[in-house]
Amino acid sequence: MIPATMSRMTSAPVASAAKRKVAGYARVSTDQEEQQTSYEAQVDYYTNYIQGREDWEFVRVYTDEGISATSTKHREGFQEMVQDALSGAIDLIVTKSVSRFARNTVDSLTTIRKLKEHGTEVYFEKENIWTFDSKGELLLTIMSSLAQEESRSISENVRWGQRKKFSDGKYSLNYKHFLGYDKGEDGRLVVNEEQAAIVRRIFGMFLAGHTPFQIAKTLTAEGIPTPAGKKQWSYTTVRRVLSNETYMGDKLLQKTYSIDFLSKDRLKNHGQVPQYYVEGDHEAIILPETFRRVQDELERRKGCHATGGSIFSGKIYCGECGQIYGSKVWHSNDPYRKVVWRCNGKYAGEKKCATPTITEDDVKRAFERMLKALRDDEVLENLREITVGDTAPLEREKARLERERDNAGLLAQQAISENARVAQDQAAYNERYNELAAEYDRLDEAVKTKEREIAAVKARQRRLEEFTRALEAADEEFTEGLWGSLVEKVTVFKDGLVFTLNSGEEMRVAPC
Repeated sequence: MIPATMSRMTSAPVASAAKRKVAGYARVSTDQEEQQTSYEAQVDYYTNYIQGREDWEFVRVYTDEGISATSTKHREGFQEMVQDALSGAIDLIVTKSVSRFARNTVDSLTTIRKLKEHGTEVYFEKENIWTFDSKGELLLTIMSSLAQEESRSISENVRWGQRKKFSDGKYSLNYKHFLGYDKGEDGRLVVNEEQAAIVRRIFGMFLAGHTPFQIAKTLTAEGIPTPAGKKQWSYTTVRRVLSNETYMGDKLLQKTYSIDFLSKDRLKNHGQVPQYYVEGDHEAIILPETFRRVQDELERRKGCHATGGSIFSGKIYCGECGQIYGSKVWHSNDPYRKVVWRCNGKYAGEKKCATPTITEDDVKRAFERMLKALRDDEVLENLREITVGDTAPLEREKARLERERDNAGLLAQQAISENARVAQDQAAYNERYNELAAEYDRLDEAVKTKEREIAAVKARQRRLEEFTRALEAADEEFTEGLWGSLVEKVTVFKDGLVFTLNSGEEMRVAPC
């Protein structure tokens, strides 16, 4: 036998007296004070432990603080350590245990094999595992699987605790990223009046006809910070404020859920897990009627692509080609500068639209003439007597569909139970089960359709009531609030303007 003289992993002479380059790895999963002590202790221990060995050369201790080990994706210290090892800067990594290194079996084994290929060994002190040892990978696989299972168990316990809190109406809120409320002494929400004024302004601007984009642009220009304290408002930030039920004193719990304890990815909850709705949980900033009106308006505006900075953006349409009117600037560089509105498709086709160019003053004067006609006593009386529709027939039909759907679900469950107890033809069973599942899905979709129809009728009724109240209280002059409350859109024709109102009616106004 001729003994080996070179290391299989490092290609260095076996008898070489060169010191191994050694690094430590420390991690704690939370930022809590007791974990902070553990974190500092780990760093101090491995610094002294490595420096105390004459045959080791201390590189550094890599750390991750307040980071979970279920994935290596967001662990910057871990990623830096692996990259340094792959570049040849580390021969040996020393860490406390397998669970400190990674709780994900796949991540753990993949990283260990990658390090092994590049000549870097890992030593797990608690389990006494050296990855270059012939039994190392087998032991590591077993211990990593146990660590992953422990992580899954912890995740399940935490999830159960969260849902128990939700069912009791309890929740936590990131107050630093939430506009309008502070945490009170009793742990409940307390209105922050300075921030609440911004919330009310956002709702008021939206109902006056401004889009979330326009509101975001205005707030940014005025230097008002976002809920997260940033300078730049976005469409999404404004949209979240407008659709958050917290502002009317209620709270919807379990809006999202975690799909996997390893990746921790979260999805919007569309019924996959139970939700809990707490009514009258705290002091409201926005009246419930106003909040519901905003939700109706958000639904109505779907598909509208207005992005300008004016309340008229996205509300004026061409009566000839149907395209939106956009604002144009005439004489932009001289004293005769003027902003006008013109069909965006006027010159797009072979034949240009004959609809006229108008100014904002034209629209305002036409609105005031329309408003004067609307405030006639007879018109108001007719509006009060309008009934959008009775939801009782729809409610009865929905209840019937729900009974049929639940029955189909019960039959499917019975089929599953019977198949588990009694041996039967699986082809026939699968055919029967698929029929029942398809029938359940069909009926469930029919129930949802009825729910949407009922919601639409109620929304139209609320819009009509709000329209009537706004009209009764209105003067005969144009205001942004009235414009947003009364007008859905304006269609421009050669012989005048047609106002489509939020009540569903249309009124034609001749040009001045």
